[in-house]
Amino acid sequence: MNIVSVFERSAERHPDRVAFTDDVGDTTFAELLRRAVAFSGLLATSGLAVGDRVLDLQPNGTRFVESDVACARSGLVRVCLNPRLTEKDWHRIADNCGARGLIVDERYLDRAAALADGMDHVFVLDGDHDRRLAAAPRVGARIAELVSLNYTSGTTGAPKGVRRHHSHRLASLDGMLRAVLPAIPSAGDAYLHAAPMTHTSGLFTLPFVAAGARQVILDRFDAETFAEAVSRHGVTHTALVPTMIARLLAADVRLGRELTMLGYAGAPLPPEQIRAAHARLTPALTQYYGLVEAIPPVTVLDADDHARAVTEQPELLTSAGRPVPGVAVRIVDADGREVPVGEVGEVVTAGRHVTSGYWGRSTGVKALSNGELHTGDIGRFDADGYLWLVDRLGDMIISGGYNIYPREIEDVIAAVEGVEHVAVYGVPHEDWGQAVTAAYTGTATAEAVLTACRRELASFKKPKHVHHLTRMPVNSNGKIDKTELRRS
Repeated sequence: MNIVSVFERSAERHPDRVAFTDDVGDTTFAELLRRAVAFSGLLATSGLAVGDRVLDLQPNGTRFVESDVACARSGLVRVCLNPRLTEKDWHRIADNCGARGLIVDERYLDRAAALADGMDHVFVLDGDHDRRLAAAPRVGARIAELVSLNYTSGTTGAPKGVRRHHSHRLASLDGMLRAVLPAIPSAGDAYLHAAPMTHTSGLFTLPFVAAGARQVILDRFDAETFAEAVSRHGVTHTALVPTMIARLLAADVRLGRELTMLGYAGAPLPPEQIRAAHARLTPALTQYYGLVEAIPPVTVLDADDHARAVTEQPELLTSAGRPVPGVAVRIVDADGREVPVGEVGEVVTAGRHVTSGYWGRSTGVKALSNGELHTGDIGRFDADGYLWLVDRLGDMIISGGYNIYPREIEDVIAAVEGVEHVAVYGVPHEDWGQAVTAAYTGTATAEAVLTACRRELASFKKPKHVHHLTRMPVNSNGKIDKTELRRS
């Protein structure tokens, strides 16, 4: 089985049912497959060979999904480019993967002109795209094992192309249906893509296609547009990054009980914001954890966990949940030995969801001999099997000989009234090695932040510097960019 067969089966079972709705209109399952097959004909007869890498630069939209199916059906390795990246970033990725082709939406053609000049084959998604599809030759499928390269955000160095096979996508599909979604979607359900489909939101495409359910796509996110789309399209499911949830709360969006699932992932969500989202957006909150190298979901904190955390077990609000069925997760020390329950160590995971490696590298994905992936995340398990992510291994601050985890300090500052976003990181210091530094946005004063830290934290964990920013730098995944903060 491969991802193309998921679309083929739904087109056969529900040909006239609406599969996707975007700003252009509705597309049925049969029409989506027809267009994807036609596009694969253009790709396959262009001179591109099986295994060639093709860059794909598009906003959210139904065409984004069509390209996914078309590339997979043509045996091409799709490399999605985030439109928020710089042209320099695009070129670095193109050079790294040796791309021969470019699929580009006409809205980005000016920015991508230099990129297109270096390609053997360019496919522009413009007003003539439908005419070209109508004239495209019909070709048979030529499925290859490798379906895409998914580039890391580069927070710890140059972005790396993570190999993603059909089997990884299907493992994610299985995990979403079994552990993230509260039930198998029905014909009356609708998923809203408000976050970038190049990242976490795109993982929900296959589960909803497999279930024959509808998907609604926004090409941009703001609080008003999101709330209007939920109401107008009868949206029942969505997933956002924490910064989007924070914007909904800041805009005082109230959804009532329309959503039967609001997923979130990508970064920690402060406990106070979780409580506010539970009360004002939906009680059906679900957090899931994963990495580019270990396609989500790896662990899940489901709606029942959130309900229990809000009412009687508040410590669960900072948990990443429990491993999904079929996924192995352990906590190990520096020598790879499993640590006792409650002790902190590095999170390692094994299963069908773990990548086979990075493009162009024989090494680089740190794995044990039994295939476990070292995630670089520091965590611990409790006696009930819940995982707590303490911090990123690379973000740990060593000050005066103490190991300090920024997440603990960030949770304290995030609870201060008037704080919107916060990041804690280390900067070089001649006496301590590193000095704990905090940056935040919002209306709170620096003194209020420091007062909370003095009250809640040990003296060696208190920030030596506090910076009040008007905006927080974020990377292409929507996560706070600590590398940029360290530079400033």
